Amino acid sequence: MTIEEVQEAIEKEPGVLLYFSGENCNVCHALRPKYKELFDREFPRIRQIYLDAGEHPEIASQFQVFSVPTAIVFLGGKEFAREGRAVSLYALSQKLSRPYEIMCAD
Repeated sequence: MTIEEVQEAIEKEPGVLLYFSGENCNVCHALRPKYKELFDREFPRIRQIYLDAGEHPEIASQFQVFSVPTAIVFLGGKEFAREGRAVSLYALSQKLSRPYEIMCAD
């Protein structure tokens, strides 16, 4: 994935989750399936993009990601939430629920 592809997704998709992890990060590997389950279940219209920060340092740098795991949620092309190592997925879900409902109302 390139920085241009990430930027295009953020601009064109109603929502995007960028999840930055590291190859040797146990916390990253433990949290990733939990993020996936949460977003698949509660926020299916938010595109999920998972990136290894070591393999994509230019993308990590562009989004000011200096530690992993870092999850950034974009809604309507703007950064809405940023979570680091100590994340409450319940709190993130609560924070996203109302804006997601408004964004995805047909």
